[in-house]
Amino acid sequence: MHIIKTDIPDVLILEPKVFGDDRGYFYESFNHAEFEKIVGHEVNFVQDNHSRSCKGVLRGLHYQKEPYAQGKLVRCVVGEVFDVAVDIRKESSTFGKWVGVSLSAENKRQLWIPEGFAHGFLVVSETAEFVYKTTKYYHPGSDRGIKWNDRALGIQWPNIATLILSEKDANQMSFDMIISGHGI
Repeated sequence: MHIIKTDIPDVLILEPKVFGDDRGYFYESFNHAEFEKIVGHEVNFVQDNHSRSCKGVLRGLHYQKEPYAQGKLVRCVVGEVFDVAVDIRKESSTFGKWVGVSLSAENKRQLWIPEGFAHGFLVVSETAEFVYKTTKYYHPGSDRGIKWNDRALGIQWPNIATLILSEKDANQMSFDMIISGHGI
């Protein structure tokens, strides 16, 4: 496994070793012991999620409030997405910063997003299937979000002609409202 550090030290890109020949390929997509060595602490995943979306679907920016904050190990198994993690840990030196990474079936990269981050992705291929492990179960009462295009964050999303958002995602709070005590 090749580890690529991002501008936010706790967010890591994991690139598997792929063994291929004329029959196809094989790679180990997850090894719990190796993963814990990489992140440097114990991690217990409790839920796997799988979504399918068409081009232009933007999901996010989602997070759960403590004590239900989720760490996520995310990857795209069909197509391609632009994946974003935003640091919402008030005590962090990278608070309010974001990282964007292309995840695709072709590059087979995964992104580790620890607890304390908002997360979202934009589908840039015709369709995409996105899978991820979480460290906490989904908890509706703790579910929160930040407006995907908040100017304070300045996320540089890929240019897609038509974005498709859920009503929930289109009406999320601004980052300023979140940090003023309405959501973290």
